[in-house]
Amino acid sequence: MPRHDPGAPWVRTRLRTAPTAAVALGVLVLLTAFLAALLPRAVESYESRALREAIAAAPPDSTVLEMTAPQPGLEMTQDAREEALRPKALAAVQDAALSRLPAPLRADPAESAYGVRTGKSLTAEDTYLPRPDGVPPRFTLAAQSGLAAHATVRQGRLPVVEAPVAQGAREIEAAVTVETARTLKLRAGSTLTLSGFPAGTLTVRITGILEPRRPQGSYWSAQPVLRTPDLAYIAAKPPLFYWEAGLLLAPDAAPALLGSQGQPEKYWRFAPATGQLTAPDAPTLVERVASLEGGPDLLRMRDVAGPTAQLSTGLEKVLGTYTTTRAAIAPVVAVAAFGIAAVAAVVLVMAGGLAAARRDTELALLRARGGSLRGIAGRLLAETAVVVLPAAGCGLLLAMLAVDRARLLPSLLGSAAVALLACGTLPVRAVVAHRRPRAHRERDDLAHARPGGRRTVAELTLLVLAVGSVAALRRRGTADAGDLLVSAAPVLVGLVAALILVRLYPLPLRWAARPAARLRGVVGFLSLARAGRAPAAVAALPLLALLTALTTAAFGGSVLAGVADARDRAALLATGADARVATADGTPLPAAVTRAVRDVPGVRKVTGVRVERATYGGEENTVTVVGVEPDSYAGLAREAGLGAFAADVLKGGGPAASPAVASPGVAERLGREPRRIVTPDGAVTVRITAVRPRTPAVPDGDFLLVDAAALPGGPTVLLATGTGLETKALRRAAKGLDVTLRGEERAALSDAPLQTGAERIYGWTVAAGAGYAVLALVLSLLRAAPERAALLARLRTLGLTTRQGRRLLGLEALPQALLAAGGGVAAGWATVLLLAPGIDLDRLALPGAGAAQGAALRADGWSLLVPALATVLLAGAVAVAQAWWAGRRTPITHLRAGDMR
Repeated sequence: MPRHDPGAPWVRTRLRTAPTAAVALGVLVLLTAFLAALLPRAVESYESRALREAIAAAPPDSTVLEMTAPQPGLEMTQDAREEALRPKALAAVQDAALSRLPAPLRADPAESAYGVRTGKSLTAEDTYLPRPDGVPPRFTLAAQSGLAAHATVRQGRLPVVEAPVAQGAREIEAAVTVETARTLKLRAGSTLTLSGFPAGTLTVRITGILEPRRPQGSYWSAQPVLRTPDLAYIAAKPPLFYWEAGLLLAPDAAPALLGSQGQPEKYWRFAPATGQLTAPDAPTLVERVASLEGGPDLLRMRDVAGPTAQLSTGLEKVLGTYTTTRAAIAPVVAVAAFGIAAVAAVVLVMAGGLAAARRDTELALLRARGGSLRGIAGRLLAETAVVVLPAAGCGLLLAMLAVDRARLLPSLLGSAAVALLACGTLPVRAVVAHRRPRAHRERDDLAHARPGGRRTVAELTLLVLAVGSVAALRRRGTADAGDLLVSAAPVLVGLVAALILVRLYPLPLRWAARPAARLRGVVGFLSLARAGRAPAAVAALPLLALLTALTTAAFGGSVLAGVADARDRAALLATGADARVATADGTPLPAAVTRAVRDVPGVRKVTGVRVERATYGGEENTVTVVGVEPDSYAGLAREAGLGAFAADVLKGGGPAASPAVASPGVAERLGREPRRIVTPDGAVTVRITAVRPRTPAVPDGDFLLVDAAALPGGPTVLLATGTGLETKALRRAAKGLDVTLRGEERAALSDAPLQTGAERIYGWTVAAGAGYAVLALVLSLLRAAPERAALLARLRTLGLTTRQGRRLLGLEALPQALLAAGGGVAAGWATVLLLAPGIDLDRLALPGAGAAQGAALRADGWSLLVPALATVLLAGAVAVAQAWWAGRRTPITHLRAGDMR
């Protein structure tokens, strides 16, 4: 016969008796498990996206892997040397090399190529070609595979080889790109005479003009000279410039390059495929690239490409930049992750503790009737696991559906930790509370509770940990994502604040209860007495959860505020105003442009300045001089917060010297005595009357401000301010001039995947912290709902009115809500104040930030006050709702609750 399971009737009975509590626990576990499983997947997802974008956005010539081998040596026969350069032999090496690329490196076949090229450009002797400084142009010749698939013929045809080309050929065909043809005045049918060949010269006939289909792809941009001519120079005094360009040969024409002074070489180019790369691949990628450049993988490549083959790439620099940025951001994200994990854990423990407190009488009765601790714990574990395990599994599944293409193990561990904590809290709490059977429960009123020695030791230990974590964070900063002591600093500060408030909570209750007892009404006294009669253990858990959640939300909101401030500041420093209009060469702006910009919708004020370079004390000493209209420009500097000064500082100059405002560096070099500076339009004598660190016209460098009356000529830069600027209208008014918008600069700082992903994590932290705070408050209020309803029914039979009953429940919930709100504001402010010196927000706020950029953590008023006020309002709303619900039922219904007669 099958063995009877005595736990099944218990579980079934409990679920039928308290279905609402089971559903609430399941929802809590599902949401928490979802967050625990989603967080590592979200972090890995944005880090992987950042890795792929870092490689894709980098210049192809710095990410492509290029393997080269010199032309075959003279120890081979001429036929063998020519065969080694033909497409069939090169393609065989390409296929073999592709199969030997070590994982996770993968090549994109569409953008990869192979062929033969001249390692050194060859001089063209034709006199009709452009010669900037009288130096003839030079050409790089490349017989590259896949030309037809990557270019569109705009004129003529592709180069072909009608008869086998051998070393010493006198004439071959080639094609050039549209840009090369336009720059060097070439067309289909043009001929070029190149020197440096065994036969003397080589005639190259241009058969076609090509338009690259993906000009920014690796095929064309890995060696940009094949696509776009470049001005090179000969090191001389002065430098002599000449054109460098590329000629695209037919692949079968490669043997014609043998023996030339162009040092021909074979090459195989592998464009990295980024579609399958993930963040955990980054360390392996660095190792594989190093091995390909000078390790075992290079030896395997030489087995197919020859013993002299070399592989080079700039991919390790791209990966290094990505790794450095991720390493700088990850510890800051770890602080947020640790905070929300601690809040979730505290709320789960609180939920289990409140459930144990609600069932205290039932469990005490079981112990009094001979129930063993093991049996009670097993049954509680069984009834909890039936609800928790499916909920945790659903949370994990939802996280996997929300974010795909991430590792399963971290998410599985996160959801398993949530399930373990949710399953174990109720049994452990019950075993600890009912170690010995008791006939009755001693009073444990919050207002009269005296903490024991064990609690004091635990609190002191937590205080020491909090002090150590704050000291470590301020000293070491967020340099290591695995430093748990540093990551736990905000949470530990919040926990210490919560424990302090729990100890202080009884004091105001005692102080307020005495005068309230002398009042004529009973509502005030009863509410304070009820708040003080709450069990200490039950009252401490909600306060602990609320303070931790509010502190985490305040810290996360402050981080987001600091990031936003840093980006706003960086965008302002890039423009100096809301919009900046300037000419590319620094020439004066037409007067019509100034009038048109003023008429653009949204423009409130336009300030014109003249920016030019001046010298002093010799040609080698230069300074940026800015001619401004004092009143208008002083107002702009004051509004922008960039070196505000009084307009009178620039006024009142005489023929001896013009007043000037300088940056600290310029003031140090020029001094305060009158100095003569030479501008392109003449000499000016200036005297520095004020020093400011920045100014809108030159927000990121040294400057010297003078009255525009001292500089002849019109403005070269327009600085416009206003709200709701119409971008298209402004660019139309600028008529092709350089336009820089503060809003666009600000948006560009928010597009980097690493920064955006980390910022989103902090946004979730704020939302989740506020949500858990609300949940903790609601759970604590709902736990006592039946008791409050019964109390209200008894008091109503004694003459308490409905309005008084609502006031009673509201005032009873108010002390805890006010304490949590005030404590949350204070703890959040103190956390930010203590931890600000150790939190580095530069890399999080500004993509590519190197040295300190001034992104500082500051307390954000909205993040501190909004959750706290919401806590108070919600507590009042729940209390009023409870009173309203209790008022719908008759007092006799509440008083006979549980009576089976």
